Amino acid sequence: MIENNETIDEFLARHADDVEEAVRKAAAQEIMPRRRRLEAHEVDEKAGPHDLVTDADRKAELFLTQALSALLPGSVVVGEEAVHANPASYEALHGEAPVWIVDPVDGTRQFVHGDPGFCTLVALAHHGVVRASWTYAPVPDRMATAIRGRGAFLDGERLHAGPPEPGRELRVATSHPDYTTDEQKHALLGLRTPGAAPRPCGSAGLEYLAVARGELDATAFSWEAAWDHAAGLLLVEEAGGTHLTRTGEPFRITGDNDLPFTAARDAATARRVVALLAGEAA
Repeated sequence: MIENNETIDEFLARHADDVEEAVRKAAAQEIMPRRRRLEAHEVDEKAGPHDLVTDADRKAELFLTQALSALLPGSVVVGEEAVHANPASYEALHGEAPVWIVDPVDGTRQFVHGDPGFCTLVALAHHGVVRASWTYAPVPDRMATAIRGRGAFLDGERLHAGPPEPGRELRVATSHPDYTTDEQKHALLGLRTPGAAPRPCGSAGLEYLAVARGELDATAFSWEAAWDHAAGLLLVEEAGGTHLTRTGEPFRITGDNDLPFTAARDAATARRVVALLAGEAA
């Protein structure tokens, strides 16, 4: 499965920096040259006006697919655009091979509009467990990394989310209404209560980074696509935070979660958000 029977930990010890370099190169060669230069024919809708794909997404994902597969022979790639073209490829998350989970441009809508709120997300998972992640914001050139059991870092400095300040409103980034069912909308309304300050989310990857940095208290998301969540969830965990679904279980990248779910800067905040989503006083 892995070359020379190397373990995932051994691979990461030797190649974590190579993965970071591949992510940076994908952004430099395929994403940034197209920023604010996209032609109309280079932007398409997938499921609607809030679900866009561009040539930058496609070409960056192809670059990363080739680079990451070469770094780890026997691995497979689950990328947002490849799954859109072939939904069956998502099933690799349930397989035996190590899986690279790739979102080439997280926040495509912001990227199309020329805003800086986008990033590239890469995670390495095995048997449904995220082992490492890379979150790269090309503007303003910031790289967040996490390896399970070894901490979370932003540009080399360790991240500690910590609990929210007592007495302050709970800051929560929530799903866009287009990506929620009626039941999920009702659950999210539980956050509209004194003591909480929900707002629509931007790039999921950057929202997770904000939680890991202690700048945002929690998220409340209602969709399961692994490429949006895998990298950020590990980043939050390794910064001392946690994630819970409405059943009180951790979010599973392989699916079948009770949605919406939360990622929060500490366990008490996660429990509070879950209680609000369940319509309970928290």
